Amino acid sequence: MKNYTITVNGNVYEVSVEESGAESAPVAAAPKAAPKAAAKKAAPAGAQGSVTIAAPMIGKILKVVANAGATVKKGDVLLVLEAMKMENDIVAPQDGTVASVNVSVGQSVEPGEVLATMN
Repeated sequence: MKNYTITVNGNVYEVSVEESGAESAPVAAAPKAAPKAAAKKAAPAGAQGSVTIAAPMIGKILKVVANAGATVKKGDVLLVLEAMKMENDIVAPQDGTVASVNVSVGQSVEPGEVLATMN
């Protein structure tokens, strides 16, 4: 049995390969995820607001449309989140001012993670 560490798109996997004999090729065991290094989080831009905008699903931030201090109306696009190869607009839930943007372009997010706040 041989163990390998493989990195794919920034994700680290530990893989064990068992040699089954000279007549057949090695068979790879199912990869198990190794502990990942903490992902870099964007520093919040500005003070936190009273209204939070959370990620609805796992995804990756493609674009930050509205920055801290921007005045927005209900339904205005704040961020673009890519999930399952689809672009999803993250919109303002109400009229107000963007207090902070807690993510940056290229960052992966989990469901419920705070993306931005508003006042």
